[in-house]
Amino acid sequence: MTTTRRTQQQRRDQAASALLNAAAELVVEQGVRALTLARVSERAGYSRGLVTHHFGSKQALLERLAHATQAGFVPGLDGLPPGLDRLLRLIDGYVGALGRAGVAHRAFLLLWAEAATAPELAPIFRERDEAFRADLREDVAAGLADGTIRADVVPDEAAIAIVGQLRGIGLQRLLDPEAVDTERLRHSVTEHWRRALVRA
Repeated sequence: MTTTRRTQQQRRDQAASALLNAAAELVVEQGVRALTLARVSERAGYSRGLVTHHFGSKQALLERLAHATQAGFVPGLDGLPPGLDRLLRLIDGYVGALGRAGVAHRAFLLLWAEAATAPELAPIFRERDEAFRADLREDVAAGLADGTIRADVVPDEAAIAIVGQLRGIGLQRLLDPEAVDTERLRHSVTEHWRRALVRA
């Protein structure tokens, strides 16, 4: 029987993934104040030196965690052109994904909420929110350009409202999963935005 040896890059990627997962678990279980490089290394089963090598500081770890946990939350959007269809698919997929959110995405929402009072988190999540809003603005602008979205819709305002609603639903789901039926809610939220945006 032959075994395939992992490359150095594969080992590095596996270690980074394990460290980020350990960091997410600590955030979900104990909050961001409990997050230290030493605790992350202990949880992941790696040396403190490896954590420092990968991230350098707690701040850098938080930045990587924020990026990693937000990326790919709604699958199936890559390759879709900007516009109303992509926007509505994103809304539907986001609410649906909240019902299946794993530890990494729960950590993202908790960190996002804590960013309002944590100076080390605020710039990270301002940047993450702006990236999210930029994608939404692009969809609204494309819909305005092709006439599928009403001419009086303001892209900036729509983007702020959509992010607020989606993240707010996510936090409610974290606090009381039984009260937030994401499978039923995804339809009504998506239809709300279709009616709000589409030409009559």
